[in-house]
Amino acid sequence: MCRAFRACLPIRPCYFDTHADLAHPEAVKPFGLPTPADWHHLWRAWDTVTLGMIPSAMLHTKPIDLRHVCVFYIGHIPMFLDMLLSKTLEEDLSEPRYFKDIFERGIDPNIDDPEHCHPHSIVPTRAEDWPTLATILQFRDTVRSRLLSIYQDVEGGKRAMTRRLARTIVLCLEHEGFHVETLLYMLLQRAGSGTIPPPGPVPPFEALAKQWAAAPAPCAERAVLGPAEVELGHDDQENEDLLENVHEFENHEFGWDNESPRRVVQVGKVEFEWRPVSNGEFRAFLEREATKEESKVKMPASWVEEDGQVKVRTLYGPVAFHIAEHWPVLTSYDNLFAYAQSKGGRLPTEPELRLFLDKYEVGYEGGGNVGFRNWHPVPSTMGIMDVDGGRGSNGGVWEWTSTLFDGHDGLDPTTLYSTDFFDEVHHVVLGASYATIPRLAGRRTLRNFYQHNYPYPWVAGRIVYDA
Repeated sequence: MCRAFRACLPIRPCYFDTHADLAHPEAVKPFGLPTPADWHHLWRAWDTVTLGMIPSAMLHTKPIDLRHVCVFYIGHIPMFLDMLLSKTLEEDLSEPRYFKDIFERGIDPNIDDPEHCHPHSIVPTRAEDWPTLATILQFRDTVRSRLLSIYQDVEGGKRAMTRRLARTIVLCLEHEGFHVETLLYMLLQRAGSGTIPPPGPVPPFEALAKQWAAAPAPCAERAVLGPAEVELGHDDQENEDLLENVHEFENHEFGWDNESPRRVVQVGKVEFEWRPVSNGEFRAFLEREATKEESKVKMPASWVEEDGQVKVRTLYGPVAFHIAEHWPVLTSYDNLFAYAQSKGGRLPTEPELRLFLDKYEVGYEGGGNVGFRNWHPVPSTMGIMDVDGGRGSNGGVWEWTSTLFDGHDGLDPTTLYSTDFFDEVHHVVLGASYATIPRLAGRRTLRNFYQHNYPYPWVAGRIVYDA
């Protein structure tokens, strides 16, 4: 591997001082039942973010206006686990049971009409009406002990591990993994002006920026793929969990309802930009758009203007633009759709992007920037043909697709809420960010989704052209 290419890769593992442990096979398996060790690693991540990066003064504030105050999420995570365990085991909720009224479900209001929102918990409007942090943490510990006792009961022969129970445990772990990232992209909006930086030393950004600027560009302008057949999804019907003849769970591919069933679709010939649109590329476009009165392109929420200078937000606080110039730009679908049009291209469909990522994204096990290898994006390393045939990392970002998050043939909706977001405003996003846990980042069938004009999540865009 050439020195310039190596310089683009993450320079240090940084998963709460336990990253080396996460690299074992149990941590990166994309489907199986998590072990207690997997839970302990995730809890260390969650507690680091919630208790180590949110000062007490921020607990009852909203880092972004489209989500709840921070303290809600500290209660929501154990409440979700407790509710699903109680439902599966047909047992009572843990005390205090009234927590269900407050912490059951978060919000994702329609951005164009915030009054329109899926069913959600009604939360206190005054700080003094929320449960105390100490009470919430006591509840958290009770629920965690409840979960670990299930593992102990199974190991001791007091309880059978059914496929339904295994599914509950799998999805609760993944739900918490998603929320680590959600909370972090919320905190990013206050980084440098309220939040506490991640643990460990601040990265040497200036030195890294010089390495990134010297890294080689792709060897060819575009990657050409297709026509081809692309397999989407996997076979996992939740309604089969309770059938009398279904007992196997150890090798079962558990997932969310919208990942199933397995299906094959056709993709035509298409040309892909090797790398997602960078901050520098988008800034040049934004400056051109600023001269047009009718332009609807907005400055990315991942940027901030300070003292007359545009900077890029990081969890350590804003950094000078030149440091993050080559990182993928994190912005809305609408912004990147406009950028793609300006270049005569478009954003890829879900099958198209799946085809590209299957061939060229190295993922967590290949050294990709996921699983907290860094607490920030890095430049993409794709397209160097003499290094693993062009394979590399996209920089540690999700990627937009033009595919609406909606139903598909064979979908069996469950109680996991996918259908609440079949609303023609959410788009499928694929990949993983630097804060996506390895289990989720390594599952090719996983589908995330955001509203097309939602500016905050860590989603970038790759331009494609019809060939």
